[in-house]
Amino acid sequence: MDIRKGNKNSKLSKIMTGLALVAAISALSACKRTSDEAGLGLQASQLATLNNVVDARDEATRARDQYRNPAQTIAFFQIKPGMSVAEALPGGGWYSNILANYIGSDGELHGINYVDDMWARFGFFSPERIEERIASTKAFPQTVAKYTDNGIKSSGFTFDTVPDELVGSLDRVVFIRALHNLNRFEAQANTMTNALKAAHTLLKEDGMVGVVQHRAPEANSDEWSDGSRGYLKQSSLIKTFEDAGFTLVASSEINANPKDQPTENDIVWRLPPSLNGARDDEAKRAAMEAIGESDRMTLLFKKS
Repeated sequence: MDIRKGNKNSKLSKIMTGLALVAAISALSACKRTSDEAGLGLQASQLATLNNVVDARDEATRARDQYRNPAQTIAFFQIKPGMSVAEALPGGGWYSNILANYIGSDGELHGINYVDDMWARFGFFSPERIEERIASTKAFPQTVAKYTDNGIKSSGFTFDTVPDELVGSLDRVVFIRALHNLNRFEAQANTMTNALKAAHTLLKEDGMVGVVQHRAPEANSDEWSDGSRGYLKQSSLIKTFEDAGFTLVASSEINANPKDQPTENDIVWRLPPSLNGARDDEAKRAAMEAIGESDRMTLLFKKS
């Protein structure tokens, strides 16, 4: 058969298949994966829903998308509508807004916070602020309600108060820039160990953990990259998860920023949005803004 004269229907089918593949890859265009399968498990309709939710937020909130890449990150974590998800350290709800609206009324979104006695370990929170942070844990459903009235089930608890009814029930746990302080106080209080144990306990047998974390240069010292400066080494973090009963599924450069090359004199909070030490120094602020937000690893682990 002359391949130049192939069946037109066959050619059309190949073209349509190719276009569908391009559309799926385009939706994840910022995702430079070491495992190209991660994220492509989502259907086109799910990707469309995710992008619509991301685009529906106000302009000020979307301004940070260039560094946080929420649609690509959530797709990489293979989170789908209807799933049960726990978000570690949800804070003001930047990611909660997206997750609650994307997962929808058939899903669940739970917030996990530090154990109550960890707040005092930082050494700079006032007693009043500590009480506010502790109270915010149980108030997580109210945070979710600010962003959606879709009726999604939600709750808030700490790493040491996992509800019995949630044990073995979740599809995903996400740690988005949430691991450095847990590692920082590990030697004092087993904070990282206990957090990963809680995640393992919450997940179904095929459940997965998604991680976005400020990434330390591998050449920097282990002491500097213990989390107290905001950064962790990717190699060390992978080993920590493996020791906790997880298997690395994939890694991604979605949230990478090669401009961020911290020395051992630097902390992550020198960069936007914190700009510590640079807000009142025009030249230094400009230099930090030229770098942008931190270089971040993006990892996907499976419960093993």
